[in-house]
Formats: sequence, C-alpha cells, structure tokens
Amino acid sequence: MQSLQESKLGRGMSFVVHRAAVIKALLCVLLFAVCVPVWAQSSWVQIGPEGGDVRALAFDPRNPDHILLGTSAGQLYQSRNAGASWSRFRHFGTGDDYVLDNIAFDPKDPKTIYVAAWSVEAESNGDLFRSRDGGHSWQLIPYMRGKSIRAMALADSDPRIVTVGALDGVFRSTDSGDTWVRISPEGHAEIKNIESIAVDPKNPQVVYAGTWHLPWKTEDGGKTWHNIKKGVIDDSDVFSIIIDHNNPSVVFASACSGIYKSESAGELFHKITGIPATARRTRVLQQDPANSNVVYAGTTEGLWKSLDAGKTFSRITPGNYIINDVMVDPRNPNRVLIATDRSGVLASNDGMKTFAASNTGFSHRQVSTVVVDGKDSSTVYAGVLNDKDFGGVFVTHNSGVNWAQQSEGLAGRDVFSIVQTSEGSLLAGTNRGIFKFDPTGRQWRPASTVLTEKKIAAIKARKVKGKLIAGRPSKSEWIRSELNIRVTQMQSAGGLVFASTTNGFYRSRDEGKSWMGGPIAAQSYFIAISASGSTVAVATPKAVMVSTDSGETWAPADIPGWVNRIYRVTIAPDNSLWLTSREGALRSTDNGKHWDHVMSGLPPHDVFNIEVDRKGNRLLATAMGTDAVYESRNEGRTWTVATASGFNLRGAINFNGHLLAATAFNGLVMQQGSDTERAAVNQATPGGQN
Repeated sequence: MQSLQESKLGRGMSFVVHRAAVIKALLCVLLFAVCVPVWAQSSWVQIGPEGGDVRALAFDPRNPDHILLGTSAGQLYQSRNAGASWSRFRHFGTGDDYVLDNIAFDPKDPKTIYVAAWSVEAESNGDLFRSRDGGHSWQLIPYMRGKSIRAMALADSDPRIVTVGALDGVFRSTDSGDTWVRISPEGHAEIKNIESIAVDPKNPQVVYAGTWHLPWKTEDGGKTWHNIKKGVIDDSDVFSIIIDHNNPSVVFASACSGIYKSESAGELFHKITGIPATARRTRVLQQDPANSNVVYAGTTEGLWKSLDAGKTFSRITPGNYIINDVMVDPRNPNRVLIATDRSGVLASNDGMKTFAASNTGFSHRQVSTVVVDGKDSSTVYAGVLNDKDFGGVFVTHNSGVNWAQQSEGLAGRDVFSIVQTSEGSLLAGTNRGIFKFDPTGRQWRPASTVLTEKKIAAIKARKVKGKLIAGRPSKSEWIRSELNIRVTQMQSAGGLVFASTTNGFYRSRDEGKSWMGGPIAAQSYFIAISASGSTVAVATPKAVMVSTDSGETWAPADIPGWVNRIYRVTIAPDNSLWLTSREGALRSTDNGKHWDHVMSGLPPHDVFNIEVDRKGNRLLATAMGTDAVYESRNEGRTWTVATASGFNLRGAINFNGHLLAATAFNGLVMQQGSDTERAAVNQATPGGQN
C-alpha cells in the first residue's frame, strides 16, 4: 500500500492486494480440531463500493427469504430479506483462498447446511463444512479434509444422501455427512477432476458426474460407471448438469463446447444451437421449479433463457455479464437472483425482463487506492482492481452511504492510484497509463504524454567556397511519446505530481498535461513512491532511491541484505524514511544510509503499509495476516494496537475522526465511534489534515 497522499487538497492511500494474505479471525469455534471463524458484532462496518464477485447462492427451502451467498475468499454472507440486503456471516479456511462454489440446505431439516470449498492457491486442496444449527456453529468433515470439492448435490428423494465431486473422484454419504465412501473407482484415468454432479430426483442410485473431459453416469450408486459422451464433442469440460424434476429422462449438460440436451437419461445428447458459439462457457444451468419448460443458462457472455425446454434461448442480460449461479424463488418464479463476477447480485421480479443490483451490505471488491477530497471531506474516491467495465473509479459524496461508478473513459482499466493535485484535479494511474478527470464531460481523458529532451549539437560558422555559412547554437528538441504502462503509485507535493511506474519514475509540473522521467540508475520497475516537500523516495521490490531535490538527482539507499521483498515506502512528518517489507518495518533518519528494524509493538514480518495521520498526530500501520490497525504517537519508536477490525486490512487513514480502511476483498470499511472519540482525534492537531 502506498503512503498517505499529502497534496494540499486531497489525502488518500493506495495499495496492491496480495492474494496469499492470512485472515485473522475474531472468534473460533473448534470442532474436529479445526478453527472456523465466526464474526462477532464489530464496531467496523463495510461502506462499499458495493458489488464484486459472487460464486454461489442458496436459499432455505422452508424460508426462501433466508439466502446464503458464497465468495472466492472463503466468506459466506447471508440475507434475511430475499436478497434485498446482506451481512457477513462466516469465514471458512485459515486464509482467504477458499472458493465457495457449492452451498446446500437440507430441505427436510434446513438447520443442516453444507458448504463445499476448494483452494484457488492450491487447487488440490479444499474442505467440506457442515452446520446442524442453522450456521451458528460449523464442523469440518474429517473424511473430506483436504479434498478440492467442485460439486455437491443432495438427493431430492432422500436429502440425507449427499454426493460431492472432487478432483480425486466422487464421494457419497448416506447419513447427512457423518460417514463417507468413495463411489468412483480410485485412481480411475477418466473419472476425476469432477466439476459437476447431479442426482436423479426419484432414484438416488443414479448419479451423473461431469469431468474436465466428458460426462459419466452410474445407475447403481457407483458400483459401475459408464461414459455418456454420445453426441458430446470430445474433450468437453462439463460445468453443469441438471435433471428435469418432472421427467428424469430429460438431462441438460453444459460444457466448454456448448449446451447439450438428452431425452434418454444421458444415453444420447444433442447440442442446443440457440446460444452462439462465442458463449461457449456456460457455467450454470437452472430450471424453473414451477415450470420445467423454463431453463436459465448462466454463461461468460450473459444470462440466457429458454421458454421451450431448451429448444431456443435468448439472452436477457448484456453480454459482458459473467454469470456464476442462478436462483429462482420457488414461491414466485418471477423472482430471480443471479450471482455474477464483478457486479455482485442482480435481482429481478419479472423473470429477468428487468433487473437491478441488489448488493446492500455486500462488497467483495479489491480497493487499490483511496482519496478523500480536500475541499469536501464527505467525498471519497476509490479505485478498484480486476473489475473491468464494472470497476475503475467509484465516488461517494456522503461518506460512503451511496456510491456511483465514475469510470467513463477508462475502458476497463485497473486503477492502482488516484491523486488529487494542488489545484484540485484528479489523476488516475492505471495498468495502462495515466488519466485526468474532466469534470465538465464527467469522464477520464488520457494524461500520459511524456516529453523526452533530445539535444541537437551546435554548428560552428564556416566558409564554403569563400562564403561564410552562419553557425547555429545548440538547442533542444522535445520528443513526445505515451506512457502506456502500469502506474503503480502517484503523489502530489510542492506543486508537482510524481509517479512510480514499471518503466521508471516520472514527474509533472503542469497537473499531468505532460511528464518527464524514466529509469533511475538502471532501476525501472518501481512499485511505490512517497513525497514530502522536496524529498521523494521510490522503491522497487529490492531497492530504494532517494531524492532531496524533487527528483532532479538521486542516491541509492543502503538496504540491508536480509530484506527480500519491499512493499511500500513512506516519508514521515519528521522526515524519517520508512520501508514496509516481508521482513517487517524499517526506519531510517539519514535518507536510507542506516536502518533500524522496528519491532516494538509491530509484527516482525509482513508489515504492509504505514500511513501518516496528521490530524491524530500519529502513524498508522497495517500488516498482512492481521485485522489490526497499529498506531505510534512517538514518531514510530513504539507501537500499540489501536483497534481490531475483523477484516483483512491493507491500510487505514483518519477520515473525519473515524478510521477508514481498505481491505483485501471487502472494499472499504470504517470504524464506528462516539462523537467524543472523533472530536478527540480531530482536535489532536487543530486545523491539521491527514
């Protein structure tokens, strides 16, 4: 994370998310010797931007207003009002790498809930969790420990029968998960890498399994299996299988090669031609529980709907929506929720003729940078990563109560840094260049012009055939180019704007209209920058360069050899220089010649960011693997834990007397406090600013 922006008008923070960070839980329920975090009531709340990635949706069959939502960071959310609003519910795993693609309620005993997980970092790893008390406590199923579970189904005729598909085969329990057996041949060359499971609604001995290659079927509970590939293009990843609840002979299967339908219980499939070949990644199929002729297909190019049992499909959302799950309310089939990448939950009350975001309380975004407007402290700008057309920059004008996307002109770019200049202009550093916000046109315009000076040598006067040819003094020619690379961080100081990029250091004297710069002493891959007055420091993952004249000249810092990975660099109010690194926090009082390893109150490793809180007259630090904000009120000599948030933090600043923090996967969160507490912080340095 970058240090606090110290422009006259704006303040903020920037950071880069690291997927391997470990979440520290507030509370643990220890069952089967495994810790399952349970979130207690916290003084910290999510404030957005709302939306992001949703992997799965599941409802309580006896109370469809109760819905669970799974994410790609091991987090479970719940809604008690049919998806109108959400709250964080549980976290599974010891890190943030579990993908929750499968959630199931027992229809006869809805207090029994199953959640299956697989690891995005170690694909062969995963777990199966079960609750018998409606989610208040959870057990990790020992037999399924460490299995990468990609599919799960409860038998309609007997929900005590639970079947799961993992990378190493198919497994089944007939007693609600107490005991398990493998029902696919161990070590089978083909029945592995199970991506989808379906159980015949009338005969639980009939199981369909879709693999990364082709579909398979057993009719005797796994004693024998046979391939059901007739009509299916060879080498097709089978993402989803559904069986008609009224006629089990009708089976639909989606694959990377398209959607297939069988009317012979899988013995022969026919490819459905209603969906264009480009929408070949159909992640989920769902049938309307009240009308078997209505079939939904969630694809990587939008949601499609069939009204004639799959004969024809039409797309009912824009093509840039990526659909992970579809949930149809059994009481009202016109009420449909869809789980998407980047846009969160979309809800419809008219069978998807119209739909709108339904993400109140849910944010699963990677916020990379935050700036509080210097003239209006209720206005906050947030840049996000990995959300393409649905990301970029978000703005709130009421301290996070409501957010609006403000990304026109960015063309789906990731935003790594936002800075407000001394004149109040907004600049955004992206994965492909720098952009400046045009408030008149309400859009971002390129601001990446680089001027490179080319010296043209002087020509002396000379005689040619007796004639005197006038000379020419030396001059400079300016070559224009575009900075179309990743801009990792920007800062404003002394009327200048500075940028660290993957191709060097750049500065602008004209609010971003033009830039000058490049590599420094053969160093070009800069990940962080900090500026205060005329002092500027830039960092690579292994080195730091320091300038005391606004970037005119540079000197290398003497980084200890045991520092293997630098995260951020910060210049503190006392002009001390701070590094956050895999090996902890380091402080220098001589521009990097000598360093102290600061561990008094800070974690000894993976301190991720240090911010300057001028109003609170303190430094604020966050570290990977903790939910804490650390503070120092004596220029960093000693640190204490200011608060524990319950979130995986990436940086925190003082925001109108509150702590405002960016998280790894939950957007922005803010600490709630009394007016007295906020006044005490704000009055620490009257008239000061972060």
